[in-house]
Amino acid sequence: MESHLTVLLSLTAVWLAAGWLADGLPRLDHARALRRRTGWVLALTLTGLGLTAAVLVAGLSSAGATAADRAAAGLTLAALPALVVAACTVRRVRRLRAGAGALSSAPETPAPHGLRASAAHPLIGLPVQVTGLAILPAVIAASTPDLLFGPGVTGPAITVGVLGVAAIGVRHALRHNRLVERAVPARPASARAAGPLHV
Repeated sequence: MESHLTVLLSLTAVWLAAGWLADGLPRLDHARALRRRTGWVLALTLTGLGLTAAVLVAGLSSAGATAADRAAAGLTLAALPALVVAACTVRRVRRLRAGAGALSSAPETPAPHGLRASAAHPLIGLPVQVTGLAILPAVIAASTPDLLFGPGVTGPAITVGVLGVAAIGVRHALRHNRLVERAVPARPASARAAGPLHV
């Protein structure tokens, strides 16, 4: 196996594992489990960011068609979602972990809907998952070069990728909205019967 393919496979494994764990955060209904899982997501996300940055720097600093250059070229598509992870996701996961930690003194403390809604925010799971998926074309191209770049394949591959990312984003948004609605306290029946207050 070529060295740049090994690097890309390792990066893909780290990002997809982080995305899989992040996707399961809103399903956790105990604060201690949520805190532990956010710790794993944070560790894997920071590892993925560090490895991605190291590969990109190594590719930029080397001359010629080395393995580092080929691996860095494969990460071009993943650079933008990785920047979103660094700018938005890491901060949100840290806040989520701190919020879960404040409630996790007892092992059976339930995670409130507001905390689970924060865990379901699209800027937590979506950028991580998109980063992992964005490395997959480079892995496929490195293992079977003629598969993605044959005649009539590139256009459908891009369409499928865009539709897949859109479907994941819609799923995250719907789940986040559902949990936000649960977190909003219901109005008392007397307030509903009185109707809006006119000033």
